[in-house]
Order: sequence, then structure tokens, then C-alpha cells
Amino acid sequence: MTIKTIGILGGGQLGRMSAIASANMGYKVHIFTPEQDSPASQVSAKTFVAEYNNEKALKEFAESVDVITYEFENIPVETVRFLNAIKPVFPDEKLLEVSQDRISEKSFLNKININTTRWKKLSSASSVVEALNEWNSDAVIIKTTRFGYDGKGQIKYKSGEDINDTLRQLKGDLIIEEIVDFSCEISVICARNSKGECITIGPMLNEHKNHILHKTTYPAPISPDLAAQSISMIKNLAQSIDLKGVLTLELFVTKDGKLLANEIAPRTHNSGHWSMNACIHSQFDYHIRAITNMPLVECTPHSNGEMLNLIGNDIHEICQYLSLPNAYVHDYGKSEAREGRKMGHVNFITPRQK
Repeated sequence: MTIKTIGILGGGQLGRMSAIASANMGYKVHIFTPEQDSPASQVSAKTFVAEYNNEKALKEFAESVDVITYEFENIPVETVRFLNAIKPVFPDEKLLEVSQDRISEKSFLNKININTTRWKKLSSASSVVEALNEWNSDAVIIKTTRFGYDGKGQIKYKSGEDINDTLRQLKGDLIIEEIVDFSCEISVICARNSKGECITIGPMLNEHKNHILHKTTYPAPISPDLAAQSISMIKNLAQSIDLKGVLTLELFVTKDGKLLANEIAPRTHNSGHWSMNACIHSQFDYHIRAITNMPLVECTPHSNGEMLNLIGNDIHEICQYLSLPNAYVHDYGKSEAREGRKMGHVNFITPRQK
């Protein structure tokens, strides 16, 4: 099949950067999003503005493109299933289903021998007491199983507090997770095409502020052995899920030197943005290469990188970075700066010594 036009579900900044990568390879991009004037639509050939359950609009969108992908994980699985009957969607709904639900996600990871934090499904208030006793702990994290990101949908519960009051603050199915005493968090990204060719980016060190990624540093300052383990883990995950596209694995590095998987993201990732200016091919290039079944040549960083997120009003301070010779500024074109909203990022690049 000759691919000329790529469809992207979602109109955010990840879609925008994938659309720019697509254009550099000669592809047109059509966006499907419920939002008017989305960041991705500003750099794409056409935008379909409709809800994700609008089958008439979805059909028109699918018939206008050759292959479809998505830029965030909260796309309804039913939407992907509907579209996949018309045009191929990568990654497919299996990865989406696994990553959308924390219990499915951790169960799948454990099944393929990737360790996670200890966890329990919260079936009643007594489940919390059982977890505290079993883990010999005085506190746990209670999370919604779906739609939690950037610290949303989770509460720390301490022994002796009113558990019913805590549960009233969270809606839907819940999971209990052990609080991990970790030294740092890292992430690693994998791209894989239909031929089974597979490349990785990272691992990277991630630092958070108010539960939102603040800064990413590459290379992560961890041992070569841990770096190799993280790459082995994500390759295992990609092969087990039969990945066609891109996914990200977030990991805790514990204080006793072990890796525990935290989350899967079935897409490009905030922590990979440094690759846009420090590598021959960025994570977005690999995303497009993977879904169009192009060759996946090895990721070759020519520089070390540090990515700084611009959150909310940080975007108004953008001028201070424009005069720095090693800074690459990326503005997502969002019209309104709100608290906690990702407005752009800056990549600081340091060429590697030969």
C-alpha cells in the first residue's frame, strides 16, 4: 500500500510534532479532534472537528487517509476498533486497552516478567487495611484505574485516616499501590515496525514538579547495567504486545538498585522531546517511520540533551531562552496559558565529545 496521507487522532502538541515530522518525510496529515484550533491542526493539511463517537465523521476521516495513529492514550478503544475496520490503526487497540487501565497494565507487565510496584485491586475499604498489613506499611497510594495523568486521580492514604472520606474523593474503579522508596525515575522509548525492526531511545532521567514532568536529562546518570536492563524490558514489552508504532515505559530506580515499571504510554512521550535536537532522528521521526513501515535505523544522539517543560505562565518567559546559543525553543501554539498546562519546551543541547 502506498501511503500519502497520515491520520492522527488527537490535536495536542504530540500530534503537532508528529505532523511536522510527517511533513518532513513528504506525507500530508489529517487531524481528528473535538477541539477547534488545536496545536496539531495549525500544522496539518486538514482537520476534522468532531467527538470521538461520531461515526459519520470518523468514517469520513478514515476514508481521507491511508493509515491512522493517535497521540494520546485516552482515545476510546471503540473509536480505534471502528476505524481499524476501514483503515489500519497503529498501535492497535490491544496496546490501548492495556495502557488505559492500571490493573490491566500491571497485570500484563507482571505476566511478561516485568516487575512493578506491589498493587491490589480495591474491592472494598478492607482491601486498604489488607494492603497496609501485607506490605508492612503505614501509607499507600490509591488511584483511579483509568484517566489519571500528571498527578490527577490519586491520593496518598495514611493509616488511621478516614478511608471512606478518601474514597469519596475518587470516582470509578480503584487500585492500591505500594509507595516505592526510589532514587529516581527514568523512561525509555521504543519504536517497532511491521517487519519487527526495533529501536530504542534512552533511558532518560525525569524530574517532576507538582506531579508534572519538569525536566528530562539524557543520558540518565545510571549504571550501564541498569540502562541495559531498561532497554531489555521495553523490547520485551514491544515484542509481547506486537507493537507497530511507538511506546514509552516509565520506570522507578529503587534505592537498592532495581527497576520497577510504573506506567506504559502507547505513544511518543514528553521525556523524549530532547531527541528533536540531539539526535539524527527524533522520537517523532521514528513514530512516523514505524507506522508507515519504513526502515528503523539506529537512534544516534550527536549531543547530550536536557529538556525543560514550559508550564502555564512559563511560556511568557520564553524570550530569555532565545538568546542562548545551545537552546532550542518549541512553542506549541496554544492560545491560553493555564495552570498546569504544557505550553512548550526548551531543549538545551551539549555536543558529545568525539
